[in-house]
Amino acid sequence: MTTSIAETAETTVLPTAETVKPANVKEVLAYLVKQYPLCFAADENVKPLKVGIFQDLAQRLDENSQLSKTQLRQALRVYTSSWRYLDATKEGANRVDLDGQPAEVIDAQQAEHAAKLLAESKQKAAEKRKARIQEQRAKQQETKAAVAPVEKKRPNKTFNKGSKPERATAKAAPAVVNKDVAPVQQPLTTLEPSQLTVGNTVLVKLGLTPMPATIQEVNLPDVTVQLGSGMVIKTRQDSLYQA
Repeated sequence: MTTSIAETAETTVLPTAETVKPANVKEVLAYLVKQYPLCFAADENVKPLKVGIFQDLAQRLDENSQLSKTQLRQALRVYTSSWRYLDATKEGANRVDLDGQPAEVIDAQQAEHAAKLLAESKQKAAEKRKARIQEQRAKQQETKAAVAPVEKKRPNKTFNKGSKPERATAKAAPAVVNKDVAPVQQPLTTLEPSQLTVGNTVLVKLGLTPMPATIQEVNLPDVTVQLGSGMVIKTRQDSLYQA
């Protein structure tokens, strides 16, 4: 029995925008903005997220295989670390849930922590921009020095009999420009299991920069902590360090 082309086309499911999995953090955030427009925003109308928003999202998307929990954590980390989000985390402002309903009110400590993270992030961006400009200038100077023509000093033809012509003085080599050396990061101190108690302040390493957090639950080797932005994550014991 043969199957016609028309029958094959009817039984074939073509991929759509709803079935294609997001490939990166940018696409994950675009998906969340589309699915929960009252909670997530892609413009200046960013609102602080409810504490425990990850668990709410994981429950809502439990039957949706498009997003993994790892993708979700990465996207929330990028979203809550953005300048717009940190700037919106002010004292007295309401956090929102997935439906845009008011949740917890941001207190002074949370607002102060967000302002500190914002200032540090902007300072690092300015330092990187300054270092990049200095490096570009140094390369331009090296290039000019390499292509500049070397002038040869001609001997003086009008000299007295018996005297020797002056020799051309050798030119000094162009100075070597030393590039900035990146500062050495201070070593982190690991924590013993006895130091992992609920309420303790620790440092959790997310990427390259350790961030302060408060221990919420200990179930070794897993430890649940809350970041200063309000986000709650589960991490491993070996990712925690002394604050």
